Amino acid sequence: MSKQVRRTCVLGVTVIFILFQMYLALVKQFTLMLQTPIHMCFALALVFLYNPTDKNYQKKLRKKCEAEKRQATDAEKNKYAWTHWFDILAFAGIAYILFYTIKNIDRLASYDMAVHNPITMDYIALVCIVLLLLEAVRRTLGYILFFFIIAFIAYSWVSPFLPQGVFRTVATAKNKTFPKMLEKFTEGMVMAEQGVYGTPLQTSCTSLFYFILFGAFFSECGGGQLLIDVGMKFSNKSSGGPAKAAVISSGLMGMVSGSAVANVATTGVMTIPMMKKIGYAPEEAGAIEAVASTGGQIMPPIMGIGAFIMAEQLGINYLTVAADAIIPALAYYFGVFVLVDRLAKKRASRSSTSEDVKIQVDRKILPRLYLLLPIVVLIISILNGFSLMRSGMFGIFACLLCNVVSLVIGLVKGGNFKHDIIEGNKASDFAGLKQLWKSCIDGAKSAAEIAIPTAACGIIINVMTAQTSLATNLSGVIANLGMTSLFLAMLIAMIGCMLLGMALPTVAAYLVGVTLFVPTMQKLGISPLVANMFVFYYGIMAQITPPVCVASYTAAGIADADAMKTGIRGMLFALVGFLVPFVFVYNPAILLQGAPLEIGWGGAQVLAATFFLAITVAGFFKRNMSWWERAITFAAAILLMTPELITSIIGIVIGVGVLMLDFIMEKTRKTAA
Repeated sequence: MSKQVRRTCVLGVTVIFILFQMYLALVKQFTLMLQTPIHMCFALALVFLYNPTDKNYQKKLRKKCEAEKRQATDAEKNKYAWTHWFDILAFAGIAYILFYTIKNIDRLASYDMAVHNPITMDYIALVCIVLLLLEAVRRTLGYILFFFIIAFIAYSWVSPFLPQGVFRTVATAKNKTFPKMLEKFTEGMVMAEQGVYGTPLQTSCTSLFYFILFGAFFSECGGGQLLIDVGMKFSNKSSGGPAKAAVISSGLMGMVSGSAVANVATTGVMTIPMMKKIGYAPEEAGAIEAVASTGGQIMPPIMGIGAFIMAEQLGINYLTVAADAIIPALAYYFGVFVLVDRLAKKRASRSSTSEDVKIQVDRKILPRLYLLLPIVVLIISILNGFSLMRSGMFGIFACLLCNVVSLVIGLVKGGNFKHDIIEGNKASDFAGLKQLWKSCIDGAKSAAEIAIPTAACGIIINVMTAQTSLATNLSGVIANLGMTSLFLAMLIAMIGCMLLGMALPTVAAYLVGVTLFVPTMQKLGISPLVANMFVFYYGIMAQITPPVCVASYTAAGIADADAMKTGIRGMLFALVGFLVPFVFVYNPAILLQGAPLEIGWGGAQVLAATFFLAITVAGFFKRNMSWWERAITFAAAILLMTPELITSIIGIVIGVGVLMLDFIMEKTRKTAA
């Protein structure tokens, strides 16, 4: 397939994909067994169009020719032309899935596993769906998730034959036969609202698509730049201004985009060089940007896309999830903010010159505040009871309305109507037709790349919960540990979630973690919301945890810093994010679970603990702290994180005592000097 044909196909599929999703949101929805498979087929088509079989070879060839300053020969270009047949087979498989779904929709919508049996078409559909998903995962996410899925599929077939133990699935002799196992596997994976078409992919179809597209439009229509400028403007006159700008800007952008790596790439190219310019070490600058960008996924009201998936998993209102997450999110950013402030003071105490780097924000903030209207419309729509998909569309329409206002402003300032309509006008934040089309392309592509791992995770979840009893068996093991030590059970769950977060995308890690660990945590008396939030946090924190910390590695590349050192510093800088999930397990009040007085006291505890943690990591309050002072402030933070009143009082006393001593000694030194 030539580049031109492929480009035309991308445009066509993107337009139809968006129109289909708009129809679902604004006109009417179909049965889940129809709209979810169609959504998956569009996602598969885009993934295969964007990632042809010879993509890696063509990329290497392009770099080689650029290095040698020559044009590629026809023989080089066509070296792997025969592999395009794999893509053609993939598109034929996608076409079959669409045909199969539409032809059998009445049967699938009323299918009863206890009464009906699969037919030949069902088995063919199973093979097509599983193979296409595996190949799409391999092309977009690499081999880790690919082999992860294969391992689970293989396990579902061999588990009844394993020796007695946690990994064995009990099955009758009748159900151990190949025909029966194949029948069960087919029914569970592709013939019901579970498996591939389970809650993860349903969420992708009914909410994630719209918020990803909203994020693309919001950024392109000037909202993204406004959020960055707000962060820079409010940090301009304080010590460590560029670092604080990174914290605010990346946090605001992270709420909308939901991708730590994308946030680093967007805001880091501006904030990291400024941080280095005022004296932050490259590893410090990269770590600060990575930590701030990652935290956007836990910051209400939008929380990237995590809040929507969690709301679907819990069967509660999205705003309930967002509201309950506010105190831990504020603690996270409060800790990072205090840290960068103390690091700036620490650096200033070592230097005889004061920092004179000012952050340049070329345009005024107030005249552009109307660009935040889409977020307001989005939240009001949800509050008024509109569905997430319709609220997302209202937010997109609000972006377009703001864009019209930007056009008028540009024309009043002397813009060129014909030029602005096509090319846009950066001076007035007007996105022309080219930029709006780019938003559609980018949004649909990102939505497809999210839909693939969510569908693939449906396979894993179905294997653990329906095909085998793995989730139940593991829950029993961890629950038994929890009977003797809740902390030990939570530690195992934490390690498991972190490993999943290192190996899988955030959404996939959360979904698998929910299946593996949440049932166990609920057996130990932990509420569903607290358990889900625990798993969600550690899946995200894995993004900045060595050795696999992609957000930190991306920031290190921009900062020209050592990747591993940046990753280690990032983990230390985000220490509160690693500890606070344990806090809300033992003290659910900080997730708004309790009486107002309990919530207020719990919030005060965690914020005070966060302050002492930040001071400990920075190693500076009014002067450089000795090791024993840092040990005491760390102990004060841990004591404050425990829910008992006496430990909190002790923590406050020893923590404030050390800081007062530090203040007095520094004042004495200055007086003597």
